[in-house]
Formats: sequence, C-alpha cells, structure tokens
Amino acid sequence: MGSLDSKVAFITGAARGQGRSHAVRLAREGADIIAIDTTAKVNSVPYPLATADDLAETVRQVEATGRRIVARDADVRDSAALAEAVNAGVEQFGRLDIVLANAGISSPAPTLEMSDETWQDMIDINLTGVWKSLKASVPHIIAGGRGGSVVITSSLAAIYANENTAHYSAAKAGLVMLMKVMAKELAPHNIRVNTIHPTTVATDMILNDATYQLFRPDLDNPTRADFEDAARTLNRLPVAALEPEDITNAVLHLVTDTGKYVTGTTHVIDAGGAL
Repeated sequence: MGSLDSKVAFITGAARGQGRSHAVRLAREGADIIAIDTTAKVNSVPYPLATADDLAETVRQVEATGRRIVARDADVRDSAALAEAVNAGVEQFGRLDIVLANAGISSPAPTLEMSDETWQDMIDINLTGVWKSLKASVPHIIAGGRGGSVVITSSLAAIYANENTAHYSAAKAGLVMLMKVMAKELAPHNIRVNTIHPTTVATDMILNDATYQLFRPDLDNPTRADFEDAARTLNRLPVAALEPEDITNAVLHLVTDTGKYVTGTTHVIDAGGAL
C-alpha cells in the first residue's frame, strides 16, 4: 500500500529534473500521473529545454512503477493545451487530487540591461503559466469533492535576493501571494495550497554555462566545479546543490496525509541559504 493509492496527480515541467522526480516518486506511492512539458523554443533561455525524448523517458519510468500516465506536449502559456491535457487525463483516470505547478525557466540578466523579451518570457512562464496551470486543473479537484493538495514551485529567490535575477525573483515572489489567496479560496473545499522554495538543485536549469557564469562572474569560462565552489558559500550546510529527490521528499509530505493540515505556507528547502 502506497501513501497515494488511487490518487491522480497533474505535474507541469515533468519531462526532466524536479518534475520527473516528482512524477516517478508519486507513482511509486500509488498515484496515476498526468504529465506535461513543452518542446517549444524560448529564445531568451540560454540552455537547452526539454525534448520529446525527455518526456518519453518520464513516461517510461512512471510505467515501470506499474502506474498509468497520460503525457502531453503542452506549454504552460497555452490555456487550451493545458485544458486538453488535464481533461484527457481526468477522462482516463476519473479524478484529480494533486497539482504540482513545477514548470519554470531561468535566464539570468542584469535588471536594467535585460531585453523586454527576457522579462516577458519569465513572467509569462514562471508566474502567469502557473496561474493558467491551476485554472485548468484545480476545478477538477473541486468537482471531485474529496479535497486535495496543490504545491507550487517557487524558489529561495523569492526570499533571498541575488543579482541578475530580478525577473525570476519577481515571478517567484508573486507565486507566494497567488498561493496564499488560493489557500483561502480553496480551504472550504478542503484543498490545501502551499509553495516550496528550493535552493539550487542539480537539474539542467542550473547545470549550464549561463548559471555557472552567474555564480562565477570573476571567471571567463567557469566550470561546474567552479560553480559548486561558489554555491557552497551560499548554503550554510556543506552542500553545493540539492538533488531533485530532496525536493520531492518535501512535496510528498505536502500532498499526503502527513501534511493534511498544512496550507498557506512557504516550505523552504534551502540548506540554510536564507540565513
């Protein structure tokens, strides 16, 4: 018996990184999965985004647990695509209990030098895209009448300021008040809403040249080792970056009965980075 037997979870950004980790772990706990990611190109993002093969690998890993999955190529900026994906999953599985709004991008740039496109892509994906994801999915939890849980992936950047992340930090901070308002609105339906705030996590969004340069502007061509040297100084615990599974552990607490009375909170997993 798993802690999520008979439950269904909708996960955005599920093709790799934290999203894949969440999908596979929730499946191991008994949940069926509705998964989306996009192969759309975002010109302002300085690293390769997920591919169709990445999403197919998430499907393979979820099915290897014995659970079912409905996966779609859908962009969180596209309300119609989100609705189609969620509706297809609910039609097949008959319910929705959990939403993990995880999809996001990173595009470091100085505040007064970034392009309009860089700012707008960030807000459209990391803030508005979360709202669109919730608008497409949460009504299905309400309709089920069984309550449920929503977890929104924010960031330590919503709490602790770093240079070259104004657009990212603004979007992630905006998610906190979105969460709090929705926690109040959805409480009568016994639906809990929380944000999680990771420090750096070892995913493709972090492990790339643009992030290495952000952390080590003193070097012309910083490596992952150079990045890790700098990242260790930001976290108070002796770790450069968390693993996706570390964030999944926190998510699992929030979506299972162990967190059944936790709502409206900012759940920080930062290795002491905000201290």
